[in-house]
Amino acid sequence: MTENNDLPENEDHINPETDGSDEYSEMNENSEQDSSSDENAQTSSAQDEKSSESDPVAQAAAEAENLKDKLLRAVAENENFRRRAERERADAANYAITSFARDLLTVGDNLRRALDHIPEDAELGDNAKNLVEGIQMTERELLNLLERHNIKQINPMGEKFDHNFHQAMFETPGTGEPDGTIIQVMQVGYVIKDRLLRPAMVGVAKGGEQKPVEHVDTTA
Repeated sequence: MTENNDLPENEDHINPETDGSDEYSEMNENSEQDSSSDENAQTSSAQDEKSSESDPVAQAAAEAENLKDKLLRAVAENENFRRRAERERADAANYAITSFARDLLTVGDNLRRALDHIPEDAELGDNAKNLVEGIQMTERELLNLLERHNIKQINPMGEKFDHNFHQAMFETPGTGEPDGTIIQVMQVGYVIKDRLLRPAMVGVAKGGEQKPVEHVDTTA
């Protein structure tokens, strides 16, 4: 009995060395093309950046713009500092004696109170008259001294009340004066240049003028 080792003539034989070689080659080519495209893009971007960085004109223009901005800021800051220093120096020159002047006002107030307490019709002896005249001269000299230093008195009797310079101590209705009129000055005020040193303490009319009541005769 003999073994049949013959293979069928129509059976296809597969070569393992060539199986899928075409597909592998195509994938490899696509991968190489993608990689080449990425490298080209990176190279182009790097060249553009290098070209921009290496442009001396663009660099000089950017640096000049930056320096100009810094210069303008420095000039503005220096101008603000100069103005602030001038304002502080002027305030120091104009208002340096503010505290001293405010304390000195009480001296003038006491002199005025002393004079107000002397009756106008009082009969004074020679010594008393000399004393009164001395107080009056002292008060006048003090006021002149204050005015030489731009300190002026506020005596708003009969004027319209102004909260910027006056301090209302009371209101009185039925005075016959327009509403807000100052009818009494309890203590004079003072200003130093354009700044309030002490407000004037005043009494103010309230309610305005009162019209007289007309009486109608009802008797026949």
